[in-house]
Amino acid sequence: MNKQLINICSGMVLLASVGLSSVVCAQSGLDDVLNKAKATRAAEAALYAQRAKEYNAMSDAEKQRAMQQASANRAAVQSQVDVKARKYSENDLTITQMNKQLQEQARKLGLTEIFGSARQIAGDNAIQLKNSLVSAQFSDDRVQFLASVASAERVLTPKQLERLALEMQREMTADSEVVTYKGMVVEANGNPITADITRIGPFTAVANGKFLTYIPALSRLSMLRRQPAESELMQEAVALQSTSTGYVEAVVDSTRGTLMGMYVERPNMNERIQKGEEVGYVIITVGLLGVLAFLFQLAYLIMARMGVSTQMRDLQHPKRNNALGRVLLAFKGDSSKIEENAEVAELRISEAVMREVPKLERFQPFLRLAVAAGPLLGLVGTVWGMIRTFQSITESGSSDPKLMAGGIGQAMIATVLGLGVAVPLLFGNALLTSLSRSIVQLLDEQSTGMLAENIEKRKNV
Repeated sequence: MNKQLINICSGMVLLASVGLSSVVCAQSGLDDVLNKAKATRAAEAALYAQRAKEYNAMSDAEKQRAMQQASANRAAVQSQVDVKARKYSENDLTITQMNKQLQEQARKLGLTEIFGSARQIAGDNAIQLKNSLVSAQFSDDRVQFLASVASAERVLTPKQLERLALEMQREMTADSEVVTYKGMVVEANGNPITADITRIGPFTAVANGKFLTYIPALSRLSMLRRQPAESELMQEAVALQSTSTGYVEAVVDSTRGTLMGMYVERPNMNERIQKGEEVGYVIITVGLLGVLAFLFQLAYLIMARMGVSTQMRDLQHPKRNNALGRVLLAFKGDSSKIEENAEVAELRISEAVMREVPKLERFQPFLRLAVAAGPLLGLVGTVWGMIRTFQSITESGSSDPKLMAGGIGQAMIATVLGLGVAVPLLFGNALLTSLSRSIVQLLDEQSTGMLAENIEKRKNV
């Protein structure tokens, strides 16, 4: 009997505990919930110890009377429970029968199809309104109402049908409006602020010159974490908010925010380069060195060509500040014996031309190496990216595209970087080769022609 009485008391304490716990769970702070739970547990233990002490202090006769009283109370409560359970069952059966009668009457009146269409429309609109920008402006329970109508098993009431039509009309009206209103906006850092919101139907919303997106879980608008990089789009957002009448150019996202969200998440150039990782940095380094070498040599060849062109206007007075002048000054023999020293003069001129060639063809071997190495380094990055992709598949055990995107992105970026370095350097090397060959050809032609002219003059004398 002692154990039975203690079990009864424990059950009553447990019911009280459940009631207190439900109140505690309504608290917002997790620390408060934990402290309340600890306090409730301590109170339960103290109450149990007190009742056990009181029971143990009773005489046998008092314990018997307490047990009989507890049993009588339990029987009375159980009797009330049985009565209410029977009443609930009877009421539920009555409601089911009346609902069947109502459905039968609705079928006879041709209302079944109307109710079915209303439920389908409510379900479709509940999904659409849940993700609509318009829902941020109207803070009522229209989404919950439409969801309840869509899942209703009983016959719809006239009030439900009237409100369904009202909500549809309100949404259609809001979809055709361009309005400005004050509302709550969540900033990119998570802080909520009150701002003037300009909405173009269910398509676009801006606040403080920034584009917004709708968060269905919070039923609030939030600033996009990343705004469009194009200044024209940001200027249009500012112009939209500052204009109250007339017409203005604006961004309208026909996908109701999906396209804008994807557009702003596109990686910029720096982020694309970072995806190439170490291999990408090596390719870029090779490309930068090639560009510097190309620009330096291009400037040198242009200056050399200008010097040769200037010297060609005065071949009788060669100067050492240009390649042609240095070649013409290579012959230092006696002019009276130029016919006898023709072979020596020709050799000296050839030697002078050969001395100028390394300067004119400088960095061209490196550029050819960079052109060949760029695609090969890109191939290395491609292979490394695919290795990462297969590792992700092996570790996760699934072929989720999100897991493979990182490795495939690295592979593609490395390939693009390799080709992006090789192709410009290929054309640059071709330009340098053409310029250097044209200058060498001019040196050969002018020096040989000058030598032949001197020999011919000496013969005539």
